[in-house]
Amino acid sequence: MVITCFFHNMKLLVVVPVPLQSVEVQVDVKDHVATVVSTLLYQNKEEKPIEAVFVFPMPSEAAVCHFSAKVGQTLIVAEVKEKKQAREEYDDALSSGQQAFLLEESDQSPDIFSMSVGSLPPGESASIRLEYVTELDVQADEALRFCLPAVLNPRYQPTGTETGSVTVTSVPSSLVPYDLTFLARVQSARPISKVESNCTMDPLEFLSQDQTAASVKLAAGHKFDRDVELLIYYKDTHEPSAVVEAGQASAKAETLMGDPAVMLSLYPEFPKDIMSSVSSSGEFVFLLDRSGSMSGGRIASARDTLLLLLKSLPMGCFFNIYSFGSTFEQIFPESVEYKQETMEEALKKVEMMQANLGGTEILAPLERIYSQNCIPNQPRQLFVFTDGEVGNTKEVINLVKSNSGSHRCFSFGIGEGASTALINGLAKEGGGHAQFITGSDRMQPKVIQSLRFAMQPAVVDISVKWDLPKGVSATVLSPPLTSIFQGQRSLLYAQLTGQVLSVLLQESVHLYMSLLFVCRLTVHRLAARSLIRSLEQGQGDRRGQIDDAKKKKIIDLSVQSGVSSSFTAFIAVNKTSGEAIQGPLLRRNVPVPMDIDCADVMFRAADCDNGALPSVPESKAKRDPLLELVSLQKASGCWELEPALAKAVGKTKVWATILALVWLHGLKADAKDEWELLVMKAVTWLQSQNASGLAECVEAANSLLGCSVQKNALGI
Repeated sequence: MVITCFFHNMKLLVVVPVPLQSVEVQVDVKDHVATVVSTLLYQNKEEKPIEAVFVFPMPSEAAVCHFSAKVGQTLIVAEVKEKKQAREEYDDALSSGQQAFLLEESDQSPDIFSMSVGSLPPGESASIRLEYVTELDVQADEALRFCLPAVLNPRYQPTGTETGSVTVTSVPSSLVPYDLTFLARVQSARPISKVESNCTMDPLEFLSQDQTAASVKLAAGHKFDRDVELLIYYKDTHEPSAVVEAGQASAKAETLMGDPAVMLSLYPEFPKDIMSSVSSSGEFVFLLDRSGSMSGGRIASARDTLLLLLKSLPMGCFFNIYSFGSTFEQIFPESVEYKQETMEEALKKVEMMQANLGGTEILAPLERIYSQNCIPNQPRQLFVFTDGEVGNTKEVINLVKSNSGSHRCFSFGIGEGASTALINGLAKEGGGHAQFITGSDRMQPKVIQSLRFAMQPAVVDISVKWDLPKGVSATVLSPPLTSIFQGQRSLLYAQLTGQVLSVLLQESVHLYMSLLFVCRLTVHRLAARSLIRSLEQGQGDRRGQIDDAKKKKIIDLSVQSGVSSSFTAFIAVNKTSGEAIQGPLLRRNVPVPMDIDCADVMFRAADCDNGALPSVPESKAKRDPLLELVSLQKASGCWELEPALAKAVGKTKVWATILALVWLHGLKADAKDEWELLVMKAVTWLQSQNASGLAECVEAANSLLGCSVQKNALGI
């Protein structure tokens, strides 16, 4: 099979064979953890031996724990070794005519991996098996989200930074030459309500009468135009649980892999009277990506989202809006008090925003934000909107981490292929929450959920008390919890010592406990990954440089657990092959799909003689009636009638506000997640007016709009 390849900074017409024929993915989901096994079939149809290099996306929090190759009847299982040593062994094997296989994490970002299949002779095939385990994120509607990354957009490398060693070969999804098959099996102690996907799936098949096991398969004819996403809904999801896993029999005692491990899942539920209140203070800073890849529908949706955010802010807070590309802009020199005049000024400038600022250099605006002094008694909340196509991911995350004591960071990955390393890393190190908006997802409900988190009373001095049976002790492997939100899951990993299994089987334990995954070491590998990530991010400088002692600790843990890290790689050499493979190797880069918007931007850039990047024309669709109504709300929370009409009917802001509230409750109840905060502000304003005749106004509004909303439902 041949393909025309396109590269990041040029349009290159090269017709080359692609040795990767197919990708088969099997996912086993147990509660909120997924084990993913990918089988890649390579075949050399050329007349000379080849080396196939495949750079592909990976969930940033995945624990890659197995890599092997099967050539004919020979199975070669890879070992984890220090990265430099693994690369040298790979190069030496190829030089001596042996077959070798290398899998390594990118030095620049943990959500990009490179797989090298070396010395594949003419006519020969190889089956590559890759396995990883990962946690599933909880969504706003309580679904658990699994995502198989498929799209990998080229990452923008800021001026003056070191060029990465990994080159991404991307093509439009219609030109991807290999096939994908996908099967997911879901199992839980709780019944499965439903499974949804952004891709066309065959009907869900339940495998048990109590609906605790099910399977779903990707329909035939899938096009690589998006990541494969599953939303899994369980009944009674918000229950704390603990999964205990026996250690590896062959591993030494009192080591991570030798001792039992526990994964503790917490779903905090706070008193309703506390969580129903929202803070009226805070400094809200919004940072919007306006690079070329945000063109079209993305920037339009971002503008609408900023409108909704600005209308939902409480009176008395402070705010500012920054936007960035190759350069950055800010609406106000420093954060200003939120009131009608400043809100109107900001909205006028937001309406003019286009995706016309060039590349994706996020570091400079972050530095400017952090250089501004925090406002006393106004906790800083940073909201970052980006498609995540940056090349200096680690440097950006380390900057956020170094300023984590002065703010919380909420991040939003927009579009297919958004960097999970960047989006998750910003939120994790900034003590906030991460959201991904893909396909036909509406950005607004997810953003408003994060705003609700930001306005919740801060939870401080978080500690976990381990109430374990006598003779059992726990060593926590996860970093300390710095943030905790209502209804959101937090995971903690710990190593257990003592007569653990015998005690747990004999005595009662306060949490629901399951002895799942005992044979597959899933919990141990996730615990190792958590500890490795914590060591990689902790105490390094802003560029991510780590001292030799900590680097050695990471390497030792990675080798012991069999889980990859930024300092190790999987290496396998076929030492059983007979005759050495002769002749120079032809290098073949296996392409990955890029997002259609990204592809369009790149091709337009390649076609421009002067290097200027024209904007993608936006469709002039009529604005959503909900957003039209929202745009008319005042900063205080009220609505006003047009002056002449108000004078004619003798009604004022109270009537207009009640009319708007009845319309929202009666005709837009399905969008409550989007308007709930601004309605709370409107109700507060109404209550402050001490107006009479509210019941009559509600009745009149119902009659006018054809609704039947009760006065008490409005909260007035």
